[in-house]
Amino acid sequence: MYRADLKSELLLRTKKIQDKMIAQGIDACLIAGNANLYYISDRVFRGYVFVRQEGEPIYFVIRPVGLKGDNVIYVRKPEQIAEELVKLGIDMPKKLGLELDWLTFNDAKRLSSVFPEAEVCNSTGVLKGARMVKTDLEVAKMREDGRHQTAAYAKVPEIYKKGMTDLQFQIELERVLRLEGSIGFARVSGHLMEINLGSVLNGENADAPTPFDFAVGGSGVNQSLPVGANGKEMLDGTTVMVDMNGNFNGHQSDITRVWRIGKVDEMTEKAHEVSRQILREMEKMGVPGCKVADMYNRAIEIEEEAGLADYFMGHTQKAAFIGHGVGIELNEMPVLTPRSKDVLEANMTIAIEPKFVIPHVGAVGVENTYVVTSEGLENLTPFPEEMAEL
Repeated sequence: MYRADLKSELLLRTKKIQDKMIAQGIDACLIAGNANLYYISDRVFRGYVFVRQEGEPIYFVIRPVGLKGDNVIYVRKPEQIAEELVKLGIDMPKKLGLELDWLTFNDAKRLSSVFPEAEVCNSTGVLKGARMVKTDLEVAKMREDGRHQTAAYAKVPEIYKKGMTDLQFQIELERVLRLEGSIGFARVSGHLMEINLGSVLNGENADAPTPFDFAVGGSGVNQSLPVGANGKEMLDGTTVMVDMNGNFNGHQSDITRVWRIGKVDEMTEKAHEVSRQILREMEKMGVPGCKVADMYNRAIEIEEEAGLADYFMGHTQKAAFIGHGVGIELNEMPVLTPRSKDVLEANMTIAIEPKFVIPHVGAVGVENTYVVTSEGLENLTPFPEEMAEL
């Protein structure tokens, strides 16, 4: 099913899951969600992965046809899983983990019935916890993402033409991202979260509330996806925030930069520089052992000292975080909130996005994707942070 050089990587990821399972007394997990399937198999397929506390995963595949390799077993329906395990001499689990945050009620009920004697528990946290600390290969893939994404962002000035709408601008930027190698899809954590290839937010649209849990909203062009660009002309005296997708290889980087059209007022310029100041502080704080809540609270101290509390992380509607984990999905763990109990570990990858929304002018601020190192946060998305003019 995989190249030989990838097998050791996938066994390492499996071991991370198994360690979490052992800590919670879970005998086996049956994985069905696309993001977790990709994490443990390096591809998305319809089917299930059975993970025990020891040994290699077993891949129960429904489709596509033609997958081959160790531990690949084709089934027509999940009810066949138990009989296949019996053939392999594998004991039935006493405690079974299912992705209950992701599965529908009917799917969870059906998978539970495959192991009628097992106690069923929610393994979503086990899988999120395993994915929270990246392997070296995952970090390398995200570093590659950052190079491609910043290469696309470097073309923003040549994309812009006076009189453009924000949607026209975004469409041209989407084209550049696809030509740079983006797979054209942003996988977002959370069943209530949806986005297209990212957001371009211009002027007062940045202050439009969205139902989705993003730092900055936008009304979108249709009520079926109320987020991001709204199709209005980009005018002088406004900012253009670019927060577009960076998925080039199954993992993602997350980067936001802001440009201005003409001149903006002094408070807008100040808010943008305070965002950069917050990032410099976070970069120093972000060593293994640092409490995520302490980072959030320090960011609040800085923006309050600057007198910008009314505009931080939104104006009409505020976000209750300043950053989040990123990897196979956007919005992974940890989330940088004041109530978080998480502590930074080496090789965690986080996007930090201290943003401000200035009414009628637009959104400002910088977002970078970082990897946690013993020296602090290493920026995987290095790109000029100044608010340049288009």
